[in-house]
Amino acid sequence: MRPISLADPDLPEDSGRLDLTGRVLVLDLDDTLYLERDFAFSGFAALESLVLQRTGRKGFARVCCSLFAAGLRGTIFNQALAELGAEGEEDLIAELVGAYRAHDPQIALAPDAARFLARAPCASCALISDGPAGMQRSKVRALGLEVRLGRIVLTGELGPGCGKPHPLGYTLVEEWSQRPPEAHVYIADNAVKDFLEPRRRGWTTIQILRPERVHRGAAPTLAHRAHHVIGSLDALALRKGAVGAR
Repeated sequence: MRPISLADPDLPEDSGRLDLTGRVLVLDLDDTLYLERDFAFSGFAALESLVLQRTGRKGFARVCCSLFAAGLRGTIFNQALAELGAEGEEDLIAELVGAYRAHDPQIALAPDAARFLARAPCASCALISDGPAGMQRSKVRALGLEVRLGRIVLTGELGPGCGKPHPLGYTLVEEWSQRPPEAHVYIADNAVKDFLEPRRRGWTTIQILRPERVHRGAAPTLAHRAHHVIGSLDALALRKGAVGAR
């Protein structure tokens, strides 16, 4: 099994299994441990009753899901209200965004992620995730990650400007693990922001490209690319009895 060459434009998936035994395993959240689309669908469903109460219109969740499947991002709520004949509700849009972020998500670990975490010792696993702090924390709770991971870093809790690729999140994980940078592996999906800083620090980087992912995954420059590309966490081998962090 070969690492991805920085000169390789197609980022083919690695064959074989990457052995990460004894490494500090650092994971992203969205589209790495669960499908980000599932949070979106959960949020749309949670807003249905609010839209009905405010506008008297039914079908908000159905329209949002259709727009999401068509690739619309950022203005889904505006477009959905327009299609239901309730456009122009700017105060409602802000209320919907707040309720979407605050809702109790109905999400679950991807099957391969559940298998991976069952094999990986908690003491060797950490998380670095971007996004609004409250929203990401609710995902962590819904997925039961507090008891599965030894360190959780949500960049939204670190202050403005600390999202990836800012070095603070990675620094906090290194301080927790007390291992050299080269002992760390970062597994994530979005090459636009996820791999630039860990590569610079000497970490091994692995991009997971799930077929149902939200982001396309392409790297904007050679420096943004991951060392390896996989389609499932089942491609990562872990032998029993080796713990990476302390």
